[in-house]
Amino acid sequence: MSLITEPYVDQNSRWPGSGRHILAQFDAESVVVYQAYRPTIGHFAARHGVFGGEFRMGRMTWIKPNFLWMTYRSGWGTKPDHEVTFAIRLRRDAFDEMLRLAVHSSFSPGVYGSEEAWKQAAARSDVRLQFDPDHGPSGNPVERRAIQLGLRGDVLARYAREWLLGIEDISEFVTEQRANAKIPYDRLVTPKEASYPIVEPEVAARLGVSGLQGRV
Repeated sequence: MSLITEPYVDQNSRWPGSGRHILAQFDAESVVVYQAYRPTIGHFAARHGVFGGEFRMGRMTWIKPNFLWMTYRSGWGTKPDHEVTFAIRLRRDAFDEMLRLAVHSSFSPGVYGSEEAWKQAAARSDVRLQFDPDHGPSGNPVERRAIQLGLRGDVLARYAREWLLGIEDISEFVTEQRANAKIPYDRLVTPKEASYPIVEPEVAARLGVSGLQGRV
């Protein structure tokens, strides 16, 4: 597996306990996001390095840069149609473009001013944004909020092929660590993640992201 991993307890001591953050594994060129699908979709993507087969380009798909947010939603790979978890390495500039295009999935008066302005922005954009309660390894909610991005249209088409740097099936790793997702989590290992810095302050403000700014 190409992901960099680290003991969960070490990472958890560094992560912010509250606020809206994009926890992710990233470097100067790439960002890792996660999805979970049924085997026919997941195995095709991992085998071919692109999305295809039964993957539906005509519907919105959601990506999550936070590993534990993904495992919470998939039940650590046990929920129906979420058995295969894969890590998608994206171009970092593409991920930044998604954030620039993102429109909240529900009306936020402080951002859009009026509900009509929000509806118009949502109609123009191919990226949806949600911040939901993050969860710990055993499914316990925490105060921190986790991001997920919904992709459709042209952005989804570019994500599915043009913006990909690699797709890796990490289902075996998820299964191994599922047994360790129990208090006190002393055996749990997860992908190494940190708060993702957004380059443009106006984008960070619009998204409502807390914390660091500037590229690292």
